[in-house]
Formats: sequence, C-alpha cells, structure tokens
Amino acid sequence: MHMKLYALLPLFSLSTLWAEKPNIIYIICDDLGYGDIQCLNPEKGKIPTPHVDKLATQGMVFTDAHSGSSVCTPTRYGVLTGRYSWRTKLQSGVVQGFAPCLITKDRPTVSGFLKNEGYHTAIIGKWHLNFKYLDPESGEEYSKKKYKAPPVGSKIPDGPIHRGFDYFHGFHHAGNMEAVIEDDKVIAHDPVINMLPRLTQKSVQYIESRKDSKKPFFLYVPLGSPHTPIVPTPEWEGKSGLGKYGDFVMQTDHVVGEIQKALTKIGQVDNTLIIFTSDNGCSKAAGIGELAKQGHIVSADLRGSKADLWDGGHRIPFIVKWPGRVKPGSESDQLICLTDLFATMTDLLGQKALENGAEDSVSFLPALYGKKIVSTRKGVIHHSVSGHFAYRQGPWKLLLAKASGGWTSPREKQAPAGAAPGQLYDMSTDLGEKKNLYEEKPDMVASLLALLEKDIKRGRSTKGPKSKNDYNNIKLWKSGEPKKGKRP
Repeated sequence: MHMKLYALLPLFSLSTLWAEKPNIIYIICDDLGYGDIQCLNPEKGKIPTPHVDKLATQGMVFTDAHSGSSVCTPTRYGVLTGRYSWRTKLQSGVVQGFAPCLITKDRPTVSGFLKNEGYHTAIIGKWHLNFKYLDPESGEEYSKKKYKAPPVGSKIPDGPIHRGFDYFHGFHHAGNMEAVIEDDKVIAHDPVINMLPRLTQKSVQYIESRKDSKKPFFLYVPLGSPHTPIVPTPEWEGKSGLGKYGDFVMQTDHVVGEIQKALTKIGQVDNTLIIFTSDNGCSKAAGIGELAKQGHIVSADLRGSKADLWDGGHRIPFIVKWPGRVKPGSESDQLICLTDLFATMTDLLGQKALENGAEDSVSFLPALYGKKIVSTRKGVIHHSVSGHFAYRQGPWKLLLAKASGGWTSPREKQAPAGAAPGQLYDMSTDLGEKKNLYEEKPDMVASLLALLEKDIKRGRSTKGPKSKNDYNNIKLWKSGEPKKGKRP
C-alpha cells in the first residue's frame, strides 16, 4: 500500500488495515545517550552506529521521546505496565534484586495483553524489576545479605514468565549479571563479558525458531549495554577509537544488525514492527568528559545525562521501523513517553484502552502514519534518580528542583544560595535549558504545577476512572517547597 493512501483513510481504520498481526520487536538499550547514535548527533557524535543509522533511514525517528525516568528500574516498569513507577513504593533509585517483583500479580502488562491476543511473548535481556530466588529443595528464600549472586539452580516464583512472558533468557541487573536465568531458574554462572554475545545469539535463535509458527511474536530485548560493566569483547576492542565505551556502543549497535539479518533469514521483515530506544541518558561511568575531549558529546545538544531531570537524563533515541506502514526516512517531533507502548499496542490491535491499567499510556500509532497523536494526557511527567519531578507540556517544562535533580553538577545540594525553588524552560527556544524563566512567568509555573498535582492525585494522567497510587505519601518538592505566600 502506498503512503499517499494513508491520508485518505480515517484514523479509526488504521489499526484494522492489516489482517495479519505484525511481529513486534522492542529493543531497549541501557544507558545509551541520545547523542550516542550518530545519525541523531551528526556533528558531535563520533561513535559509528551503522545498524541503528540504517534503521532510521528505513523508518521514523522521534526527536522528542522520553523515558519514564532517568534511571533503569522505573523506566522498565513504565514500558511494561504503561504506568509511571513513582506510583509504586519505588519513589527514588532502582531495585537491587532478592525481593518481590515490583510489578504486582494483578497489574496488567503489555506482555500479558499481547499473549492474550495470540502472541508468543519472549524477553531476552535485563529484567531489573525484582524477583525472589528460592532454594529448589526447601523453597526457602535466599537473602541478598548471604549471597552475592543467586546459586545455580535457584527457582524464581515471580519473574517475567509470571508477568506475561512465555520465555525468558537473561539476567536481573548489572550487579548480578553473571547469574544467567532461563524462564524461572538460574541455569549458570558466566563471566559478564559473555552476556552481550549471549543475548545477541539468543535473540537470533529465538527469531529463527519462529520461522514456521503461525503465531505472531513479541520479542522484548532489554540489553544490559552499554551500562557498566563496560566490557566489549576482544573483537570489538579498539573499533571506535574512543575507548571501551565507544567500542561497547558499537557492539550494542551490532545487535540491531543481527536481529535484522535473522528477520531476513525467516522472511519476516515486512511483517515486523521494530522499536529501538534506550532506558535513559548516558552514565557518568562512560567517561563523559574524556569522550568530550575526543569530540563525542553523549547528550548531543541536551543538558545533563543519566539520573538528571534535565533532558539529557531522559530524552532518548526512539526509532520505529514497520515496512509498508511507516514511511522510510521520516521524522516526528511529537512528544511521547516510553509508557506509551501499552496503549499503542491496544490501539494497533483494535482493542479499547484499558480502564484498570496503563494509566499513563497514550497511543502514538497515529504518529506512525504522519498523523497527530490524539491524547487525553495533558503532559508528560519526568522523574529523576532522587525522585525529583518535572512536567512537560508543549514547549514548556517545569522542574521542581533547584539544580540537576541528579548526578550532574550542580547537584541539588550545590545549588547557589537564593536559587529559585524550581526551573522553567521554553524547550522550543532553549533546548539546552540555560535560561530559567521560573520567576519571570509565575502564571505558567502555576498552570503546569496544577496539572502535575492533578495527575498525581488522580492515580492516572489519561482519561478514565480515577485510580489509586500504591504509595500514598508522594512528596512533590524534594528540595524544599516554595515559601508560603510566594507563587506558585
């Protein structure tokens, strides 16, 4: 079907055009900065990323896409549930494993939804949403205090296969990366340098295994790279000329190429929707300063990096390829969030939006056809490692923080005396967040703050029945509320 025809079709019919359900592959990198993809940062990006660059020429680049948080766990929660993680007990930071799953049993997941729609669902990679490890003989729970890594043979009662996935191969998080898990069992301890090649191989094997299946598949590939430990394998060392981080990014890019080759091999390129993204900005562990000296700017023109409330912390690469549906080489500047996968999938399959889940999810399906996203969500909420909030609506961004809200200097405790309690930026003219308009535009501050407060109190940011947050004492101002009598 030609792209010109799309403009003639009513929006309600877009999701029902394709009788055959597409395969869906969702690749999410770990700590990959917006500027780490060369085609997104042509002047200041020095790391070759040929496979992702090619993906961009084959599909659509979203230039204003954001993760649900500027760190790992909260973003992953949002991807799978369509709900902001700060609505749970996790108010800051990330989880460490050896604990009950952050996604409760009754919480709808996009994997569970797709499974119910006839998809085979698989996760190959990093979970980082907690699960317990049990002694296979006694059923007793292993404790983090006693075990640095879960023993081989440990059983998992609340992992991915209990949250909508048919198959899991991977690990929990970087601190336990040597513990290889398949389905609900720790099957081996393997040096961490082998994990990225393992995930690459398993992703290819999984795709090839679907060749003769009549079922569509959903493959979620949450890579553990280029997050620490930064361990490119010998054949990749020195490839970038920028040190180990650059090499590791190139090895990560290679996964995209291998997945594309596997799809070609089984003849499923045309019926597969691929999404490529990252969970947050680049980490300080990459050696941001040293990379900059070599001409590589990890956040491109954005301020900050991983953990921050500034856009370098949470504006991420987001590329969608869907042959025959998404126009090759296209671009969208519409504001989206990684929580939006769930609503997009329900829309794509012609199903109604959930009333009892995906409370912060909006379908970006119209954008894939060059249309305007229809949203009942007033804005997108950002969240930093320390739990600082920000609210984005149109060009305006309000930060309830005096400084970065994260790890970039100045941190909150380094904010100068007398600093305004918050920040306000016009992102259309100030992408680098340099001119704080907080005190100049009190009406805009008050308007955005009211929207943020409403979205928190209602338990959802989209239209639908009022929902409950799992945690009742969400603290809005982490660095001190404005003095009474002063606006906002």
